[in-house]
Amino acid sequence: MAPLENDVARSATSTIGGAQRDFSASVLDRYRAVRRASEILAQPLSAEDQAAQSMPDASPTKWHLAHTTWFFETFLLQPHLKGYRAFDPRFAYLFNSYYEALGPRQPRPERGLLTRPSASDVTAYRAHVDAAMARLLTDEAQDDLADLLALGLAHEEQHQELILMDVLHLFAQSPLAPAYAPAPGAAASPDPGPLRFLDFEGGVREIGHDGEGFAFDNEGPRHKVYLEPFRLADRLTTNAEWLAFMADGGYRRPEFWLSDGWARAQAEGWIAPLYWREGDDGTWSAMSLYGLRPLDPHAPVVHVSFYEAWAYAAWAGAGCRRRPNGNAPLGTCPCEARSWRGAAWRPPRRSTARACARCSATPGNGRVRPIAPIRGSSPRRGRWVSTTASSCPARWCCAAAPA
Repeated sequence: MAPLENDVARSATSTIGGAQRDFSASVLDRYRAVRRASEILAQPLSAEDQAAQSMPDASPTKWHLAHTTWFFETFLLQPHLKGYRAFDPRFAYLFNSYYEALGPRQPRPERGLLTRPSASDVTAYRAHVDAAMARLLTDEAQDDLADLLALGLAHEEQHQELILMDVLHLFAQSPLAPAYAPAPGAAASPDPGPLRFLDFEGGVREIGHDGEGFAFDNEGPRHKVYLEPFRLADRLTTNAEWLAFMADGGYRRPEFWLSDGWARAQAEGWIAPLYWREGDDGTWSAMSLYGLRPLDPHAPVVHVSFYEAWAYAAWAGAGCRRRPNGNAPLGTCPCEARSWRGAAWRPPRRSTARACARCSATPGNGRVRPIAPIRGSSPRRGRWVSTTASSCPARWCCAAAPA
């Protein structure tokens, strides 16, 4: 792992969950660690990199850094720190995201037009707010802000993920295929071996946040659902398996696709996952934060839309036994309830995470963490990396990462 990743990983590991966890570090230390992690992510980027917006669904890095700062200024400092003065009152319009009750805001598709404030101005804004937060968090009378602080820290960590997602999309548009960070020099992924299936009993099950620790509001409430017995594959779908799907005409055979997915794939000319590039010699590479790299055949496939995941599942399931009525094949993406049920499973002896190879829902720490959300109106544009907890298979899709 590169030094940059090590630093960010240590910060994220020690802070997620905010004030709801028992840490040896102080509240202020946790706050500073999360804030520092965002700044570390921005270090490899030029001022020009930080100002660019590659599409309406993305945001410039500079905007992410300012928006997370606006959150602490708006929801913690202005209501709770006596005498606090806003760094620049105009920033409330520039860096509000979707909080309707707080007034109008810069349209999301036009965030890349904000050449001012400059990246250095945003750095000064962060320093101003961080200094005020230090005064607020050293006040012992502010213990009742723990939940709000936890939300703010988790919110900033979300935007750390978004920074990387948006930078990858931005750099993928460049003919230079620039690298965000030096490649770590890790060996190719080992062969995961044959795919196997795990059987899960049906019945009434509980899904959703159980009330312990931090969670966003869309992860609850916990509720009961009924499940028929089902099976999940024991590992992630690999790039090599996806190549087999492509070689068998997966992107040319409408029988595997939902109708709207097929229409979108044809209209936009999909022939492979979003960041894959075919060379003149027929070999495939993938654009990553380390630049354009040879495709690792045994690595999990990522950056596919729900439509592609559905088509792959139908193709892969075509060789499975069929339902009693003899019609629909069993290969499909698991629904939200099945994903939660699979995430709660723990292997008896093996320590490796297991996943549904159809949609690659991966268990870990009680959560499913899918990779590719469909965002807005364009499933293709939504084929990015994400580690947000699963919502439902109609919005989230193939290739999960261990939590």
